[in-house]
Amino acid sequence: MKIIIIGAGIGGLAAALSLHDAGFRDITVYERSSRIRGLGVGINLLPHALRELSELGVADDIAALGVAPTTLSYFTRRGQPIWSEPRGLAAGYRWPQLSVHRGRLQLTLRDLVEERLVEPIRLGHRLIGIASNADGTETARFATADGDHEVTADVIVGADGIHSASRALRYPDEGSPPWSGLTLWRGVTRIPAFLDGRTMIMAGDGDQKFVAYPLAEPSPDGRMQVNFIAERRMPGSGDADWNRAVDPSPIAEMFRGWTFDWLDIPVAIDAADEILEYPMVDRDPLPRWSFGGTTLLGDAAHAMYPNGSNGGSQAIIDARTLAFHLATADTVEQALTRYEEARRPAMTALLAGTRATGPERVMQLAAERAPEGFDDIDDVIPLEERERIAADYKTAAGFLPEALNERPSLSVRA
Repeated sequence: MKIIIIGAGIGGLAAALSLHDAGFRDITVYERSSRIRGLGVGINLLPHALRELSELGVADDIAALGVAPTTLSYFTRRGQPIWSEPRGLAAGYRWPQLSVHRGRLQLTLRDLVEERLVEPIRLGHRLIGIASNADGTETARFATADGDHEVTADVIVGADGIHSASRALRYPDEGSPPWSGLTLWRGVTRIPAFLDGRTMIMAGDGDQKFVAYPLAEPSPDGRMQVNFIAERRMPGSGDADWNRAVDPSPIAEMFRGWTFDWLDIPVAIDAADEILEYPMVDRDPLPRWSFGGTTLLGDAAHAMYPNGSNGGSQAIIDARTLAFHLATADTVEQALTRYEEARRPAMTALLAGTRATGPERVMQLAAERAPEGFDDIDDVIPLEERERIAADYKTAAGFLPEALNERPSLSVRA
């Protein structure tokens, strides 16, 4: 079976590794960029993604890139604690959670793909068309520096991100991703270690929020590399340049006064070498992902808000699920049907959950019910309600500890 993958992001590279692990050998990845530069800032890989990477035999390579957070804590914009829970191994999972630099993750996955696949990643190939053939194969047409180029395969996997050409060819009238009204500023900073040095924190509410987590262990001087996301509802556009660098100072000024005993947020923002501005956008759910021998994966299929830190993890799970069904079904059509049945309804529900702020709903409830603060969070959001919000999101995202630990493996050995 010949398989081509459109896009060399996290989802596309994970798909290549997953398909190779499932016994497929005629796999080629096509990427529109002329070079894989490893852009971005931090990303969290949740235990369900680490399980898949472990079963692919690459978890140690990925773990060397970052740090495993053991706690997730939510606070008000005044720094009052709302909810805290253990993460990764500390929460009873058999696999950790991992915070890494997205660019380093992508480059490591690229290197692993180059080591395992016969065909190198084809750079400088921009998808411009897909045609179904009478014999059941699919032909992809690419624009390259040397002119148009056609490739025929049994399966085409569109893993080309939120601005997916693969998706646009199937849904040409969809338009731009809808904007939430929120703008994000992402950066990496070096600041004194906060709390226990392994805690991911979120502070704020539905209109303004700050997220931070370590990307490395604290150094001997007590400082550590931290990824952060500053978020605010404000006038703007969802069509902004996704790689636009901005001056940290005005962003730090927006968070003036957000100074806690254990973290000075304006100082953390101001200390960033670079801040990239992003519109917080997603994609509406689709009625189908698969057409003939083509399908979608990752953000191309179900781009969602970063609430819950789940985008990259779900792309990895898509990849593993697709490889499993292609290896175990009798036909490509049957495989893609089973893949979509396993993933599309779940991702549609998860997308709706992230639009309702996902597990971060506890911050919104605290702001709505006690805008001036509180003496006891239990009087504002009872413990049972906070526990239910956390558990409901884990269930929707597929990483409730007991369910994940007991789920059958997606590995298929040739």
